[in-house]
Amino acid sequence: MSTEGVKTILVGEDELEVLCYFDMALRSLGYNVETAQDGDELLACLRSSRSEVIAVLLDVFMPKRDGLETLREIRKFYPAMPVIVVSGVASSQNIVTAIKNGATDFLCKPVPHEDLDRALRTALETRSALGNAPMRLNSGGPDAFVGRSPRMKEIQEIASQVGWSEAPVLIQGETGTGKEVLARQLHAESPRAEKLFLKVNCAALPSELVESELFGYERGAFTGAVQKKIGMFEMADGGTILLDEIGDMDHRLQAKLLQVLQDHEFRRIGGKEIVKVDVRVIAATHRDLEKSILEQKFREDLYYRLSVVTLHVPALRDRSEDIVPLAEFLLAKCSSNTGYPCALGAELKRALTEYHWPGNVRELENYMRKLTIMGDGNLIVRELHARSRASVIAPEVPAELPADPPDSEEQVPILEQVTNAKHQAEKKAILSALASTHWNRKHAATLLNIDYKALLYKMRKLGIHERPGSISVKPETANPVIARAQASGN
Repeated sequence: MSTEGVKTILVGEDELEVLCYFDMALRSLGYNVETAQDGDELLACLRSSRSEVIAVLLDVFMPKRDGLETLREIRKFYPAMPVIVVSGVASSQNIVTAIKNGATDFLCKPVPHEDLDRALRTALETRSALGNAPMRLNSGGPDAFVGRSPRMKEIQEIASQVGWSEAPVLIQGETGTGKEVLARQLHAESPRAEKLFLKVNCAALPSELVESELFGYERGAFTGAVQKKIGMFEMADGGTILLDEIGDMDHRLQAKLLQVLQDHEFRRIGGKEIVKVDVRVIAATHRDLEKSILEQKFREDLYYRLSVVTLHVPALRDRSEDIVPLAEFLLAKCSSNTGYPCALGAELKRALTEYHWPGNVRELENYMRKLTIMGDGNLIVRELHARSRASVIAPEVPAELPADPPDSEEQVPILEQVTNAKHQAEKKAILSALASTHWNRKHAATLLNIDYKALLYKMRKLGIHERPGSISVKPETANPVIARAQASGN
């Protein structure tokens, strides 16, 4: 039987009962499994496996060569390989040691089936965010940050120059432009490439949680702190931390971060011990930090600490020559994951280039993923045209206001005029989306970027009823997936 294209997990475990459990659990998740009972055997399997090993599950305590020593050896030759360390002893020292040696994740025995599935998915998604980079160390290459425009070439040149340095880097740009991808490329091209890269989103968590995630806390530091927690700065010692959406960080926390950048040391929450770290910080934001400084929302001294090198990633609409090459790159990546080959037709390429891309590269990737699932480029073309038409409706709202308001006592209040104009604009947008999708309400909701139930509510409120004869929609493609999707939305 050919092993070509089979996704293989390599398991290093010396306890036969546990090894059998992992073999059964991983196969039930759809993976092929290869096993080894000591570190030397695992390394030999890794070098000689006939199928592609996409991740390693590694026990800490094994004969001949223990798990941590094996992990260090893996990292020398396979720095991008996801390695999940497993141990029956969940001490903070074991976890920190494993992470510092390059573990992707740490699981405690006995490992529940759901935790195993989650850890593997997270590890493989992290690798996928790097463009499915080869397991062996590379410099990032031209595919890590795709772009042919002069501005993108300039960014790539600067990135190659500063990647090897220890200087903090500030990456600015709209949401979805690829700031995290650029940060990972900087890490991959640095001397820290074999160490850990960690990311924290400063806007997604309350400031108290961001502080505990970054710096950790001592047992009893606050209600619920039942045991000591190691923070990301401590875990990433020797590696890199990405502070995403730094512009949303709490002002008090900014002062503590400034101290870490200056002194390379901090105290855990509720702790007295000084922890020294060597971490490179990369910050990213969609906000104008110089404006935030004037508004006293961001510390000026922290800004100058973070912006030793500043890279501005342009919006996708400002580099139209990159859209088609980037779409082809993302389509190839998505197709390799689904196994469904696709290509961009001339009409789709034209629609991609003409669209304004408010969601930038992230939105483009979503459309390429949809193309590999639906297999119909015409569907994507219609959606892009419908979104473009809907975005033009908003400026027309003032034209809906009455040119000559009614006389005196019967005059319509201005707020009522605005409300009526808003309803008319909504009705136009909904009717346009419904027409472009042949009255498929689920597809129309997707085009309008609203929830399906919200669309039904608005249709009832605005008096938009089913189009006569719209129940039987003639399919425009023989693709059964599209036919089922159209049927379910009517």
